[in-house]
Amino acid sequence: MGTVTSADGSVISFDELGEGSPVVLLPGALCTRGVTRPLADLLAASHRVVNVDRRGRGDSTDDSGDPWSVERELEDVAAILAATGPAAVYGHSSGAGLAIRCVLAGLPITQLVVHDAPYNLDESQVLDSQHYRAGLLALLRAGRDAEAVAQFLSGVGVPPEQAAETGRHLASVAPTLAYDSAAMGDAQGGLAPLASLRSVAVPTTVLAGTAGAPFFVEVARQVVEAVPGAHLVLVEGHGHDAPADAVAPLVRDALERDLT
Repeated sequence: MGTVTSADGSVISFDELGEGSPVVLLPGALCTRGVTRPLADLLAASHRVVNVDRRGRGDSTDDSGDPWSVERELEDVAAILAATGPAAVYGHSSGAGLAIRCVLAGLPITQLVVHDAPYNLDESQVLDSQHYRAGLLALLRAGRDAEAVAQFLSGVGVPPEQAAETGRHLASVAPTLAYDSAAMGDAQGGLAPLASLRSVAVPTTVLAGTAGAPFFVEVARQVVEAVPGAHLVLVEGHGHDAPADAVAPLVRDALERDLT
């Protein structure tokens, strides 16, 4: 395990595997680097993989005096890239939103691969995202961490009893949900930043599972239409939790295609 120190003093932990051109992996909500480890292992056959615990998860700390701002996670990735040098970035779910934010912030990213970015499709969902963020922050500030996790899980379709039980189990990482919400722009309505994406100049591949919620494919199409030269790749027969052996060949193909 390696570590870097972010601008606010938080320690960001990661595993480094393999050799070759570097790729940084950013997992989604409530996930540690253990979730992306199977993907990291497969990609390490051809790349130098930096598999990250986002702040407040796993072995990474969160020492921010300005909690739950997307800028803190941008600083985390900047610290990682300062150690690795310019690198490709793969982000899954809200990690995809963070990866996009990193590119838009001008971090030294050579290639962008995003997978099932959970943006809203249209203006009809804007208020829902804004209300979700306001409710999430209210719960966290009141110390009702288990309820915060349960609220998130209920919102993505987990049955109430299971959401409540999982919320109690994952209460310690509840504050990280506010970072996911910030990365997805919930305060602004959770829509893909399409106007900004038109300025993206790094090779970009957008993955979307065909067996999950249909909006993931529609959002992916929006992003691909916005980013100049972007490629849409469907993860056929798999949903949001596609296994590493289905995802790794697609990520590897994207990285190798964009290097040619």
